[in-house]
This record gives sequence, structure tokens and C-alpha cells, in this order.
Amino acid sequence: MSVFALPDVPFDLSHHRILVTNDDGFGAAGIERLEAIARRLSDDVWVAAPEYEQSGTGHSLTLTQPLRFREMGERRFAVRGTPTDCVLLAVNKIIPGKRPTLVLSGFNRGANMGEDVTYSGTVAAAMEGTLLGIPSIALSQSVYPGATDIDWAGAEGAGEQVIRWLASAGWPPEVLMNVNFPDARRGPVSQMEIVVQGQRDPADIQFEQRIDTRGETYFWIGYRRSREHLVEGTDIKAVREGRVSVTPLHLDLTHTATMTALEQAARAAGND
Repeated sequence: MSVFALPDVPFDLSHHRILVTNDDGFGAAGIERLEAIARRLSDDVWVAAPEYEQSGTGHSLTLTQPLRFREMGERRFAVRGTPTDCVLLAVNKIIPGKRPTLVLSGFNRGANMGEDVTYSGTVAAAMEGTLLGIPSIALSQSVYPGATDIDWAGAEGAGEQVIRWLASAGWPPEVLMNVNFPDARRGPVSQMEIVVQGQRDPADIQFEQRIDTRGETYFWIGYRRSREHLVEGTDIKAVREGRVSVTPLHLDLTHTATMTALEQAARAAGND
């Protein structure tokens, strides 16, 4: 377990061109807070976010409809598309001249841990930035179990420190950073943990069945995390215990151990 005090690194990001995006939508409370932090880091901040909420869209592109964007203010754009669309459009069409040198995606309303990263538009935006060769960080604010509102104090209080520290530390070009902030209602956010991606208990998936006005059945899908399904050294446990989780995610999904085992099986079958 790698637990550290939140680092206080006065790393200078004033020379960076920062792109801020999200999946909760242009007017979401989380992106307003992340934009405020970005503007403390640099004067060269651009915002390109979905016009409407795009939670759960994953790393999807809009291919069957035209992409449109509207200027909502100086260097601020609402895109009628997915988070991936937003990053692609911003880098290739919206922002003139120099490309962004840092992508910040968030603050998402709710954590993106475990298998969430495969569904998350927040993570997907950072993924697209990484594919374009831009260091990218996905940032999410978790919610205290049972709470009905969002307390942004964890992300607002620790976000700038974590971003500055990550930028100073650096990471490989094929990696993105996934950061989750604990709910500050459980106590002061003063520690972070470098962790692996956790795993959700399949029993946590829930379907709420309802009947519409025509008598037809429909469902809302969701989940809640089991208190018992916590594994040491994972993002889920770190955040549950009040620490900021930092997980490097690799874009190469190849499982090399299985590839090696398959090669050995092929040789054993006389196919070399």
C-alpha cells in the first residue's frame, strides 16, 4: 500500500495551454469548479464540453449525426457530441494555433473507479487526449454512501495540489491518470494513495423496473458499491477510506501473459 500525504509542489503550469472538458455537460457544477482551478494554473485555458450530459457514453464517437458547437463565452464552447468528440474538435478545429499541452476532464459527479473506467465519458475524454499525444487527467468526486447531494470540497480542496504534483512527476505518453476524490464529509482530505483499478461486485448492479403510461415495462440501470467488497491497494478502498486515489491507466489493452501462454500452446501443438 502506497499512502502519502497530499504533496505540496509549487510546479509552474503557467506556460501550459489547458483544455477542460467533462461528460456531465457544459453547465455542470463540477466543470465550473475544475475550470476555476485550471485558471489558477494558467491564463491559457479553453473549455469544450458536451452541450448535454453524456455520462456512460464511454469512448464513443458521433458518426451518424453532424457535430456542432456553440461559443458560450471567451474560449468556452458547448459541443453537441460526446466527450471524445469534444476533445477531437477542440484540438483539431476549435483551438487555433498551438495545441493544448494538458487535458483536464471532470470534475465528474460521482466516482469513476473499478470497471467504471470502461463506461466513463470522463475517462474517455482523457483517453482521447492521450491518444492525441497530450498528457491527460480524469478527475472525479465520489459521493458518500447514502448521500443524496454532492459535496465538492474534496475535489476543490485537493484538486490543484494533485494536478500540480502529477504534472511535475510526469508519466509515459501512452498512459492517462485517473484521479478520484473522497467525500470530505467523512473527514479532512489529506492523503492520497497510488493504487490499481479495483473491481465491482457483480451483485451491486441494480435494475429498477417501472411501468410507463401505456402499461409497458422499462428499466433504470444503476448500482451501489458493497461495503464488504473492498480490496487493499485499490481505488475503491482508498476512496472509501477517505484518501485521494491515483491510478495510471494504460491504453494498450494487450494481456501479455496470456499472449505468451497462447504462443506456448501453439508451439506445443506443432504450429511454429
